[in-house]
Amino acid sequence: MSAPGEPAAAPRPAPSVRAVALLLGASVALSRVVGYVREITLANQLGVGSSSDAYNAAFTIPDVLNYLLAGGALTVAFVPFYTRVRRERGDAAAQQLFETVLGTTAALVVVATCVLFALADELVRVAFSGFDAPTRALTARLSRILLPAQVFFVTGGIVRAVLMVEGRFATHAVAPVVYNLGIIAGGLATGTPEGFAWGALAGAVVGPFALPVADLLRTHRVGLRIDLRSRDFRTYAWIALPLMLGLSLTTVDEWYEKLFGQALAVGTVAVLGFARKLVQAPIAIVGQAIGVAALPTLTRLWSEGRTDELERVLSGALRAAIGLGALSAAFVFAFAAPVVTVLYQHGAFSAEAAARTGRVLAVMSFAIVGWIAQQVAVRAFYAREEMWRAMALGTAIVVAVVPLYVFAGGAYGAEGLAAAGAIAMAVNAVATLAWARARFGGPRL
Repeated sequence: MSAPGEPAAAPRPAPSVRAVALLLGASVALSRVVGYVREITLANQLGVGSSSDAYNAAFTIPDVLNYLLAGGALTVAFVPFYTRVRRERGDAAAQQLFETVLGTTAALVVVATCVLFALADELVRVAFSGFDAPTRALTARLSRILLPAQVFFVTGGIVRAVLMVEGRFATHAVAPVVYNLGIIAGGLATGTPEGFAWGALAGAVVGPFALPVADLLRTHRVGLRIDLRSRDFRTYAWIALPLMLGLSLTTVDEWYEKLFGQALAVGTVAVLGFARKLVQAPIAIVGQAIGVAALPTLTRLWSEGRTDELERVLSGALRAAIGLGALSAAFVFAFAAPVVTVLYQHGAFSAEAAARTGRVLAVMSFAIVGWIAQQVAVRAFYAREEMWRAMALGTAIVVAVVPLYVFAGGAYGAEGLAAAGAIAMAVNAVATLAWARARFGGPRL
């Protein structure tokens, strides 16, 4: 490594956005196949009822912690800042930044996890008042099992951010596969909601955390430095703060489905959850893969002042994402019912439950293009470290669409909540693209 203040050593040539997107897309596809096996196992063991409602709802409190601590978005905030520090101040300064962010963030997550662990019963009672007492008790118990996983998701995300800057995406690709395998193993071993939850915790330790750490140890130290007063940590926190305080519809849409769905018919939360798992496949294979693959390249181009090339790369990525998203949406809409029947209608999962889930999935398909476009377009802001503007817009939209969810859910049930999500996601994507065009002159379709 170079000494502090010396320029960083020349990095090895970065893989192309297309190559990385193909790798990540393939890994996401494999992860989704494994994920479908997970969902089939869950459907066979638990069906649609209070146990599956509790299992789906139990992820809410851990997910809120993940979101408030920026969760996966810590990578989004870390990549451009780490790239800038290494370019301007050298590898040693970048290594110190990494250790400080990793150690301090880990300490904060552990403290927050302990607090939520203690308050789980009360939080579940408030958030899921529509559940009966036994279902609330099960939800709280499962939430406590799942909460520690967030420590490994968050810290593993920072480790993977360094690997991404180095052009190493292999462990990022396999992490979700290992995580899903853990859930399946836990479910098959016990056949209980608790077994699925323990499997999720084990999968989180191994996939998103242990494997990336082992990969990074081949070339870097992985130390922990806790220093809340560090100037670099405070700068990083300022960059990440909007991702912690702001709201994104890509996350909050699921919260709305659970919060408004739990007051509807029994099984509504589970039906929405099963349909959501299926519709997320093309969103992740296309939108997530392209967005993750593009960010390191876009960040590097911005730091080098190559704005024209940045816009060219981003515009090309966006066009490809929207085109593939449209094809995916058409497929999901056309084959929603048979896909649900084949994958889910086994064991405790009845034909009636399959029909309900198929109808919801068909409606959710209309959200695919907007969701994918949003995931790619927002990189125009992230690459420039303008998280505040992106999150301000996202928060405004999240608040503005609440009446839409309330009305649609009350009038049309699960299908109404799915339709509200599709409409809101389209509005979100169009607004993000319009603001990026107005501010940066691109991306252009």
